[in-house]
Amino acid sequence: MCGRYAASRRPEDLAGIFEVEKWEPEETLDPDYNVAPTKDVYAVLDRPLKDAQSPKPVRQLRRLKWGLVPSWAKTPEGGARMINARAETVHEKPSYRRAFAARRCIVPADGYYEWVTGSGERDLEVEGKKKRPRKQPYFVLPADGSVFAMAGLYEFWRDRTLPDDHPRAWWVTCSVITTEAETSPLAVAPAEGVPYALADIHPRMPLMLTPDRWDAWLDPARTDVDGLRELLAPPPTGLMRAYPVSTAVSNVRNNGPELLKELEGPEEGTLF
Repeated sequence: MCGRYAASRRPEDLAGIFEVEKWEPEETLDPDYNVAPTKDVYAVLDRPLKDAQSPKPVRQLRRLKWGLVPSWAKTPEGGARMINARAETVHEKPSYRRAFAARRCIVPADGYYEWVTGSGERDLEVEGKKKRPRKQPYFVLPADGSVFAMAGLYEFWRDRTLPDDHPRAWWVTCSVITTEAETSPLAVAPAEGVPYALADIHPRMPLMLTPDRWDAWLDPARTDVDGLRELLAPPPTGLMRAYPVSTAVSNVRNNGPELLKELEGPEEGTLF
């Protein structure tokens, strides 16, 4: 899954990486090293500009809320539970299938966090002891330091309790697509006591789109479901690395570049 990630790149940098043609300075977000569900996030999408005479899609960097709210939802309350969509079923689930066919985006990140429960803690649970598991967080990122381009969907939701001219009358929300985690070795050899593959940390991972798929994924003219599903194939293996970080990231109130600091090994009490 993807329940937390880091996004520190400036909008100017993202605009250059993704060849963005339009972004609004007033939508600028501060660097966020602990992005959690329901927060505002950056998303790259191709869509005609509002009130434009031409229907031609324009690549935009937009500020969206993480947690998709379907257009038909009566309230936005379920958005916090819809931060992820499974690649295997996204084309058929009622909450996602319309967006999959017409409203796809890329959610840029530095990398994402995932937690693994230490073997000692798991043994206690098996024995029936009620000690709360202490999970070791890992930061997963492209080994070459490039942007982590997560496949996403976005949707519009109209709050009928507000007038048309109210700034919150329309919500634009998004979800990150996930796939099975890689079982192959990480690109950088892990230290002793650190997971060998991403699947050793968690069975799911965000679906990373390599640059050769960006244009096709964002193209709203592509609506063929079978063709779009081909774009959801996992990226080549051996592109990712993972390393342990401080358990401070587990508290959403903590935020700062220190959360990305690589530890020599798992923290005491969270051995893998």
